[in-house]
Amino acid sequence: MKMESQIDKISRFQHLELLANQVVEGFISGMHKSPFHGFSAEFSEHKVYNAGESTKHMDWKLYAKTDRLYTKRYEEETNMRCHIIIDNSSSMHYPKLTSGQLFYENKIGFSVLASAVLMNILKKQRDAVGLSVFSDSYEYYAPEKGSDRHHRMLLNTLENLLENQTPKKTTDTVTYLHQIAEKMHRRSMILLFTDMFQSNEASSSDEKLFAALQHLKHNKHKVVLFHVMDYKTELNFDFDATPRRFVDLESGEEIAVFADTIKESYEKKMQEYFEKVVMTCAQNKIKYIPVSVGENFEKILTTYLIEKQNFG
Repeated sequence: MKMESQIDKISRFQHLELLANQVVEGFISGMHKSPFHGFSAEFSEHKVYNAGESTKHMDWKLYAKTDRLYTKRYEEETNMRCHIIIDNSSSMHYPKLTSGQLFYENKIGFSVLASAVLMNILKKQRDAVGLSVFSDSYEYYAPEKGSDRHHRMLLNTLENLLENQTPKKTTDTVTYLHQIAEKMHRRSMILLFTDMFQSNEASSSDEKLFAALQHLKHNKHKVVLFHVMDYKTELNFDFDATPRRFVDLESGEEIAVFADTIKESYEKKMQEYFEKVVMTCAQNKIKYIPVSVGENFEKILTTYLIEKQNFG
């Protein structure tokens, strides 16, 4: 029986763009009952009315529905630029999905859908969005634009990422984050999706990786790092006691061990690395958000809203 492709799995949920729109609309609906209710207008083509402003563009129909005053937002009023960066190395295609699993239950699928969701919001607000994809090469770059054609092109690129045609793609995060940073001339919000795994071939120390993250901050960019993990296996090392063969997706190296014999030392090293990443991001004023595959997208959307409010 032929294994169902990732693209086929998307089609079961309709087009990626429609699925992203469903996620956004569901989140907006939920916000009306949450402490973030005041942010809900940020997702629409409206802005909160401030006393003293002209009532010429007041949306009275929306007022009748919400009992809140909003004015219509026009294209010239939106000027934020956002650049999304996705790590497409082989480790991001973990875990390998089984038949029936949702395409966003591995790291690349989760990052793709999260990016599409954020692009949906940016499109509603007529903000410009760009995209970079890297692994062992700088696979894709598109500058920030706001046209419908540009938006469709980026969505098509995102869908293509779900098919990992090249095996053992290593990660050279340091090199390509520096290259991306050099391309960012106008102040932007930069959203990075990565599992923060570096291959041995990249020959990079943690310090070099953190220096590359710091480089993204030049020109007063706002940087949000979404650290994408499969918490169950990558963070908590939740495996049974049977002997297992672990394979490095990027190098192909294998090791056979009983998971429970190394669980404690593994979790200790992972915790130490997480703490180092968190501290370094805090020192460089980079917003650090750990996320796990299969979660809903509330944490990502809420982070985006808050960071945009502080972007000015």
